Amino acid sequence: MGEFGIGQAVKRKEDDTLIVGKGRYIDDMNEPNQAHGFVLRSPHANAKILSIDVSDAKGMDGVLAIYTGKDVEGIGPLPCAVDGMFEFKRRNGEKRFFPTHHVLVRSHVRHVGDPVAFVVAETRAQAKDAAEAVFVDYEILPSVTDTAAALAPDAPVIYADETDGNDAFLFTMGDAEAADAAFATAHKTVRFKHVNQRIVAASMEPRGCIGVYDAGSDRYTLHTNTQSVYRNRAICAEMLGIDESKVHVTCPEVGGSFGMKGMPYPEQPLVMFAAKNLGRPVKWYSDRSEAFLSDTQGRDLVIDAELALDSEGHFLAVRATSVGSMGAYASNFGPMILSVGSTRLLPGVYRVPQVYAEVEVSITNKVFTDAYRGAGRPEASYVIERLVDLAAREMNLSPIEIRRRNLIAAEQMPFSGPTGLVYDSGDFAKNLDDCLKAADWNGFDARRKEAAGRGRLRGIGMSVYIEATAGGVPETARIEVNADGSVMAYSGSLTQGQAHATTFAQIVADKLGTDYDRITVHQGDSDVLPQGGGAGGSRSGYSGGGAVLAGVEKVIDKARKIASHMLEAAEADIEFESGTFTIAGTDRTVSLADVAKGANDPANLPDGMEPGLSEDATYKSEASSFPNGCHIVEVEIDPDTGHTAIENYTVVDEFGVVLNPMIVHGQIHGGIVQGVGQALFEDTIYDDDSGQLVTGSFMDYCMPRALNMPSIKIDMNAVPCTTNSLGVKGAGEAGTTGATGAVINAVLDALAPAGVKHIEMPATPQRVWRAIQDAKAA
Repeated sequence: MGEFGIGQAVKRKEDDTLIVGKGRYIDDMNEPNQAHGFVLRSPHANAKILSIDVSDAKGMDGVLAIYTGKDVEGIGPLPCAVDGMFEFKRRNGEKRFFPTHHVLVRSHVRHVGDPVAFVVAETRAQAKDAAEAVFVDYEILPSVTDTAAALAPDAPVIYADETDGNDAFLFTMGDAEAADAAFATAHKTVRFKHVNQRIVAASMEPRGCIGVYDAGSDRYTLHTNTQSVYRNRAICAEMLGIDESKVHVTCPEVGGSFGMKGMPYPEQPLVMFAAKNLGRPVKWYSDRSEAFLSDTQGRDLVIDAELALDSEGHFLAVRATSVGSMGAYASNFGPMILSVGSTRLLPGVYRVPQVYAEVEVSITNKVFTDAYRGAGRPEASYVIERLVDLAAREMNLSPIEIRRRNLIAAEQMPFSGPTGLVYDSGDFAKNLDDCLKAADWNGFDARRKEAAGRGRLRGIGMSVYIEATAGGVPETARIEVNADGSVMAYSGSLTQGQAHATTFAQIVADKLGTDYDRITVHQGDSDVLPQGGGAGGSRSGYSGGGAVLAGVEKVIDKARKIASHMLEAAEADIEFESGTFTIAGTDRTVSLADVAKGANDPANLPDGMEPGLSEDATYKSEASSFPNGCHIVEVEIDPDTGHTAIENYTVVDEFGVVLNPMIVHGQIHGGIVQGVGQALFEDTIYDDDSGQLVTGSFMDYCMPRALNMPSIKIDMNAVPCTTNSLGVKGAGEAGTTGATGAVINAVLDALAPAGVKHIEMPATPQRVWRAIQDAKAA
């Protein structure tokens, strides 16, 4: 293993650059003779465009071009990646309705922020000034932004000229009759209806891109901050109607994404189109206000769920009926996240014989939804963990006891659940027991009494969670050992802060025995490797890492052949350990560095072998991994103000083989804070009448700050994953998945003495105070 190998808390390679401000982001990048683009966006949620007059704007200083929908008809619409992966149908049996998503609108705008025109000028300020001079004559139409109300018979039909309603499709999962039968014979049932509110991604770095066109080679270069240079290459080429070989995509440092930068937006093909049209590079960079109106948003479901139990408190069935809003368009993975993503983990970590779920997806005059940290798994976990707490109160059982009676046991692994998932490994009971001990659950009553003496309401809550990470996505890598013994690791994956350069280097160091400091990891260039997957679904560790491991193993195999030739021994007699090849049973050795040096000389190579010590590899983990764990949260509430303070946060997670525990801790911290943000602070609010985004800036959209979080206590168990070569379970989204249920369960435990039985997220001071007052009045 070594000091810098797998499992070691090695400090991040990236930090020497990033912490001192030397990172290179899209806003730091500029091309010679570069022009700047600005997107004119709709001020209306739903309107017909009667005319667009650009004559005044075109004559303004520095303006190079103004493009409207009719000018870019050669650019195809943005595709929905999951269209075709699933047979989505509407409730009436018709094919799903996914509106066409043009890069610039043609005749109608469908949400505030819809792109109407693309202005290119010498400077961004000039482009922005000119955009204000573009006159658009709108016929304002009725809008609908409420997720469930969009399906009402009297709701204005957003695409009335194309379809007869705002229903995009209906998704069902499970056996409805079997679930109904279980509920009919149940001893007790509990029901939980709630809104899983819409969330803004709000990454530190906004989106941006630079388009470059080389007329000599008839080739485009796109610089953009993204989760996959290869997905951008494929989709932009498709939209521009050109071969992928004509597109080169690079990505510098990325200041966060959380799923939001997982796919191209209208701006990427627009800057490429404009660059060719104008014969010079074109840069577009979002500001924060623009991001609120144009970046994909997350969640947005109204869920009505039920749990059926027998007389001993064992779970019999879960039913859930939901409405989810995909916004004005079907984004890249959005339809799948609202449907499959929010339902397949409804059983959680429990033995639930029957599950039936329906999700009807509505079209609304809002920004389109897509992946946001967890992408459906936090929604499902929140449902089951809230139901379990409700059932505990109904059955007069403790939240611990009801969970213990229903947890899937370690000896039942692999466990085939009712939604088609097969959990390969895990010990959920151990996570629960360890977390109870670490959180001092038994000492809580004393802390509650002490808080009551200060006039505070103290509560404790838990969430025993599981999530499914992405499987079946091939990833690529190239491992190249240089003549001086240093190593280059090229990866098709792509970091947005997850420290791939560190963990991938640890894999190389562990398996090759190379000095960690002499390993360089390179990502974010579509010309380096022919294909790649990119980041998403918490798969980088085992998918990208698996490709790195496969590349290392191929390098060792080739190097062993060269070593046997150099040492004049049979290949079967060559052993490799800690960077050295040895003839078994002798002291005759040759180092990996010497082999790499010799590999460049054909005289040292077996007949027919290509010079150099470089190997490409592709790795595909067919199945998901299933990170799991237990969160326990303690809160204190001031009943006079409704303010909630998180006093203690304890986590026991299980991520299989952990490549770097320090980095995993960082991922857990970040995920938990985003879950706390949804539970207590964040809410994306649209005005019902005008469709305007009310929470359109950080003045109105509240995110958690450092002072809102205590020190998080983290422990980890390890049950290796059986479905990938490294034994890893993805960790990037697990914190978010477990957080919301634990926090709200704690809030409601604190409020129970006041008579409060339900509260919606976010549990803001106003909402908590109002719940207390309403309970008193009742």
